[in-house]
Amino acid sequence: MTMNSILSIVLQAPAGPGGLGTWIMFPLIIIVFYFFMIRPQSKKAKDEKNFRESIEKGTKIVTIGGIHARILEVKENTFVIEAGNGVKLEIEKTAVSMSLSKAVQEKKD
Repeated sequence: MTMNSILSIVLQAPAGPGGLGTWIMFPLIIIVFYFFMIRPQSKKAKDEKNFRESIEKGTKIVTIGGIHARILEVKENTFVIEAGNGVKLEIEKTAVSMSLSKAVQEKKD
């Protein structure tokens, strides 16, 4: 067989799996993955960070452990909270779940 006959056989062969459809589907899967998984998670993390940065002295909060408390002091990475009967605790900012007013509002809804 000559090179011309081999080339003509290859060019006439039908496209099997892995053709153009695969090249189109792969980017579409990545785009769907981004919009349904990555983007919502990053937006949620950004909202939580903004919430924790906006907490001020006197705000009533609920920690991730379920402790209801009031902020006494805001430090760089921590809060000093009063958990009741004069019990003072120092917790990380990331340990705050929500403000108590937000929790009460969610219960009403």
